[in-house]
Amino acid sequence: MAKPTPEAPVLPLDTIMSGDCVAAMNSLPENSVDLIFADPPYNLQLRGDLHRPDNSRVDAVDDHWDQFESLKAYDAFTRGWLKAARRVLKPDGAIWVIGSYHNIYRVGATLQDQGFWILNDVVWRKTNPMPNFRGKRLTNAHETMIWASKSEGSKYTFNYEAMKALNEGVQMRSDWTFPICTGHERLKNARGEKAHPTQKPESLLHRLLIGSTNPGDVVLDPFFGTGTTGAVATMLGRHFIGIEREEEYRQIAAERIARVRSLPPAALEVSTSRRTEPRVPFGQLVERGMLRPGEELQSGNGRHRAKIRADGTLAGENIKGSIHQVGAAYEGAPSCNGWTYWHFKREGKSVSIDILRQQIRDEMIKPD
Repeated sequence: MAKPTPEAPVLPLDTIMSGDCVAAMNSLPENSVDLIFADPPYNLQLRGDLHRPDNSRVDAVDDHWDQFESLKAYDAFTRGWLKAARRVLKPDGAIWVIGSYHNIYRVGATLQDQGFWILNDVVWRKTNPMPNFRGKRLTNAHETMIWASKSEGSKYTFNYEAMKALNEGVQMRSDWTFPICTGHERLKNARGEKAHPTQKPESLLHRLLIGSTNPGDVVLDPFFGTGTTGAVATMLGRHFIGIEREEEYRQIAAERIARVRSLPPAALEVSTSRRTEPRVPFGQLVERGMLRPGEELQSGNGRHRAKIRADGTLAGENIKGSIHQVGAAYEGAPSCNGWTYWHFKREGKSVSIDILRQQIRDEMIKPD
């Protein structure tokens, strides 16, 4: 009698797992998550207490989870969790890792050693950084994030138009300006102290998730802390899996996420590139009678004219071809976007032929 096939592990969506991150990730199915956001220990190597000029003590990052015996020990830790992260990441998935000058260069080298393909490094410039109280170095006013795909050929998610829209229509740059957590966003524990010393602002995760995930994607955070990733993912209609070994952090994160409500589907729609929209040949406008053979088109600047032929090509002065070829020939340019170049007359007004293309696209996407 054949032995029963063991059941594949189930992906624990919208759950905070406890324990060591490597063991937890290795318990998950291979190639199962779309994105990883990792905020690992920075190994700050602090020596002694830090005080302000008024002699008050600074609540610095001196927790046990940020302490390693040596750089060799930290490198071994980094190799271990990145190996586990790579295993669970989908072939077309990506990873973001955030760190400071203490650790990010070592993490970046390990990412490359393990086959990840670095896409960008992003500088998070803090508008309200903590001063350098000892006055022996520059104020450390930024952290660095590395964005990498699983491999060089990965078809990772990048919502370019949405990121551009977040930046007032200008291409998003690799330097992002946000304040650190203060005021109402800074979580407190039962003792009235900061719940976590390195809590990340929700604004940072909002931009990151909008840019590199889609609704329904699974986002894994192996160093979950107080749950910023889970809170923002829930709000934006993404699934999360958090891993956190500290019980106090898990409780705070669970209570925080329980208060979050997902946005309605219509609010989760983001700007998309024209390249992702259905292809519409110019000839289809002619076939459907939206434009007629023999009808004249003119360039947007009014200097050039061409007539439509029955096969969806144009005939101009000593030139015949597609809307793009004829437009390029008139302008003496290597290429031309004929959809924005050519216009037709309706009720005395000049109208771009791209309006007609968009009408067909709308029908294809949202049929009656």
